[in-house]
Amino acid sequence: MSIRLKTKLSLGLVFLFIVILLFGILGLFYINRLSNEGRLVLQNNHESLVYCNSMLQSLENMKIDKDALNTFKDNLKKQQGNITEAGEKESTYDLTKNFNELLVDPSDSSNYSDIRRSIYRIQDLNEMAIVRKNAVAQQTADNAKNILTVIFTILTLVAFTFIFNLPGIISDPISSLSEGILAIANKNYKKRIYLKQDDEFGDLANAFNVMAGKLDEYESSNLAKIKFEKSRIETIINQMRDGIIGLDEKRNILFLNAVSEKLLGLHEAEIIGKYAPDIALTNDLVRTLLQDDPGKKDLKIFADNKESYFSKDVLDVTNNATIIGQVIVLRNITPFHELNEAKTNFIATVSHELKTPISSIKISARLLTDLRVGDLNGEQQELIRSITDDADRLLKITGELLNMSQVETGNIQLKLQPADPAMIVTQAIQAVQLQAQQRQVQIRTNVPDGLPFIHADMEKTSWVLINFLTNAIKYSPEQTLVEVDVFRKDNKVEFVVSDRGKGIDEKYLPRIFDRYFKVPGTHDRNGTGLGLSISKEFIEAQGGQIWVDSRIGEGSRFGFAFAAITPP
Repeated sequence: MSIRLKTKLSLGLVFLFIVILLFGILGLFYINRLSNEGRLVLQNNHESLVYCNSMLQSLENMKIDKDALNTFKDNLKKQQGNITEAGEKESTYDLTKNFNELLVDPSDSSNYSDIRRSIYRIQDLNEMAIVRKNAVAQQTADNAKNILTVIFTILTLVAFTFIFNLPGIISDPISSLSEGILAIANKNYKKRIYLKQDDEFGDLANAFNVMAGKLDEYESSNLAKIKFEKSRIETIINQMRDGIIGLDEKRNILFLNAVSEKLLGLHEAEIIGKYAPDIALTNDLVRTLLQDDPGKKDLKIFADNKESYFSKDVLDVTNNATIIGQVIVLRNITPFHELNEAKTNFIATVSHELKTPISSIKISARLLTDLRVGDLNGEQQELIRSITDDADRLLKITGELLNMSQVETGNIQLKLQPADPAMIVTQAIQAVQLQAQQRQVQIRTNVPDGLPFIHADMEKTSWVLINFLTNAIKYSPEQTLVEVDVFRKDNKVEFVVSDRGKGIDEKYLPRIFDRYFKVPGTHDRNGTGLGLSISKEFIEAQGGQIWVDSRIGEGSRFGFAFAAITPP
């Protein structure tokens, strides 16, 4: 029959409680007994001795002390009330008889000897009683000492047994379980715990072994599957047209696919597990891939017997929000570059070829409005205005497309020279004045005298300012104000165009200078979405900075800045 751990602890504690309770009860019993016996000795025998001594002293002083007779009489009376020993009653009776004879003639001392003899007998009886009771008390004390010593010895042995055995009963199984849990945490699913105990710890050990067996079974069943999946993933990665490089959290190389091996000119088996920055010392492409250069998006690499283009993406591999490695992906975007180049050449050619006939259409429409050619009715005049507007819009679109083709090919033709900021503003205001009058929008300029010159292409800078003003007029309510501010700040000259339009949502501001991007909700069907993108390219190509600041309901502020120079 097995005894549970709880039962063992309960039995042990109950036993200790009983022993302690018995020890306390016996101790109190013997202490109380000794106290009673000592009290009786003091209360009975000792008092009788005191009375006898007082009577002997009074008897000696009988002839010289008148109060001696009364003192003797008082002590005799007390003695008569304190008879506790066998034979003490008879002796007290004799003493009383002799004292009564003395009272007949107090001057007669003939019976003094009888009185003393009776008193001595009473003293002897009480002294023997004291000796006897002392022996009994001593025997009681010895018995109590022996019994309590035995109980104390038993209690001490039991306590030592608990001290040496109980911690082991609890700690040894816990240590075994802790060791087993640590092994499981380290993925040692072969670990088992064997406890020869039929208690709670034994049940826990059996449950642990069952769990470890299940985990071992699960691990074994999934190992082949994991190896198969790993092999399949490696095959897929090697079949991809993109180069893929895996790094661990310490930037050691974990794997390369076939495309990466070809691009880097390295073999995976030779560099696996090596520190990537060490390999970068002798491999320029590895060094470029490890550099954190967000500004350089495309890499030109000689591959497939031609110059190819790749985009680099660095992906962080995380586990519970902790980065445990990186994957560098080199995407082959050569076909897109080739298509983009073909598109750029096509747009440039078409735009250039369209400018001449569109200009001819515009001139012909203007000639039709000349009265020398002939009078036109109202409907014909409306058609001419529509043709002129469409020709202007087509010329603007072709001009933006030509500018964009310059940007995409990197052939932006700049004529950089010292330029007067006031002259740039004047040219831009003149170009948009008619549009502002039609929209009933007032343009107010704030250009202080004495501004330093800037090193810029006046034509392209004016084009950017015109684009800002055109947009500000287009999106401003009628009969409102558009402001142009030019000022010097930190050795720079800044141009800022502010409107009172509905503003741009903050989430769209990072994309405002992207190609073909239009703010949702503007319903601008005539725009190409290229104007602000071209503006950014023109300003940055001249070494300037461009920005936008806008809030819903507060309008927008577009600006650019150039470094100030000394005028010529």
